[in-house]
Amino acid sequence: MMMHNPMHPGEFISTVYLEPAGISARTLAEKLDVNPSTVTRLLNGKMRVSEEMALRLHIVLGRTPESWLTMQNQYSLWQARQRFDSTKLSPLEITSA
Repeated sequence: MMMHNPMHPGEFISTVYLEPAGISARTLAEKLDVNPSTVTRLLNGKMRVSEEMALRLHIVLGRTPESWLTMQNQYSLWQARQRFDSTKLSPLEITSA
């Protein structure tokens, strides 16, 4: 079931991990071995979680890579549904042979 307006993974990271523990974006970037600007873009919802980033997040924050990718896909699909116009589409009718 699709959530209504799911949280971007970056917002989730900020809310669940960084803010409660007082951890900075720079510290997370060091742990992830990425540029601080990469983490800033992720935390601000300007970057999607790639497969490689999901692996990094898995090691550093402990959730499975699949969970990070699922969270990203749910967010991205919800965003697409908000913009998508399906009025010109209709199902393909396939007759059995």
